[in-house]
Amino acid sequence: MDDKKILFNIPANMYSSLSDSERYLLEYIYQHIEKISLMSIVTLSENANVSTATIVRLMKKIGYEGYTDFKYHLKERVALKDESNTMGTIENKIQKAIEKNKEEVNKTIEMLSIGNIEDAVQKIYDAQKIYVFARGFSEMIANEMTLKLQLGGKNCEMHNDPNIIRRKSQEIQDDELAVFISLSGETEELVEACKNLNMKKISTLSLLTRVESSLGELSDMSFIGYKGEHSYFPDYEVRSRLPLSVIARILLDAYMIRMLP
Repeated sequence: MDDKKILFNIPANMYSSLSDSERYLLEYIYQHIEKISLMSIVTLSENANVSTATIVRLMKKIGYEGYTDFKYHLKERVALKDESNTMGTIENKIQKAIEKNKEEVNKTIEMLSIGNIEDAVQKIYDAQKIYVFARGFSEMIANEMTLKLQLGGKNCEMHNDPNIIRRKSQEIQDDELAVFISLSGETEELVEACKNLNMKKISTLSLLTRVESSLGELSDMSFIGYKGEHSYFPDYEVRSRLPLSVIARILLDAYMIRMLP
């Protein structure tokens, strides 16, 4: 047991306090030490036939923040057979994912104009009622925006059903405002609704990631976010809405600042 204590840095009285499943897991890790760096927590759970919760508990008991922290420690302390440098590769990919999100946020903020934000806040302030329209994953941002506007004292409702969106666009009054949230700016029912409002000369505001889009051309005012080209889900239309979320949050914060006494 002494070699395990040294390798895992386990205090002398710690081993006896472990449960049977934790002791078994510790033994399994020791017996397969050269393969651990290639195993995710799910893979280890399946191979050792223990729950991921057991893995997490063991890691914390022996002094690590989690399983990943434990693997980094092993990589530093043990000469593991990891010729492909899998951990390093994964780390680089995660860093690139972080940088991608950072780039989208920073460039979106850089593209915003204080003057346009002030104008949009004035539109929101003056509107007797606000309608927020969105489809798909953009609905999450629309729901948040609607709730916060309601908390800010505005009469606001959100719609995501295509037929209701079309019908509501024909009912909106001159002193009301329509907000469209769309990644592409080409969602059919949103474009149709914006056309209806255009003909009635009713104020429209859009949150988009493409300035050269139907909604971008039709809306009275558009806020454009920066969308990175790379997607980790290339086979599905689940591209990041982070730029739209950033714009929505800034507009809402600006509106609440305007409302402060």
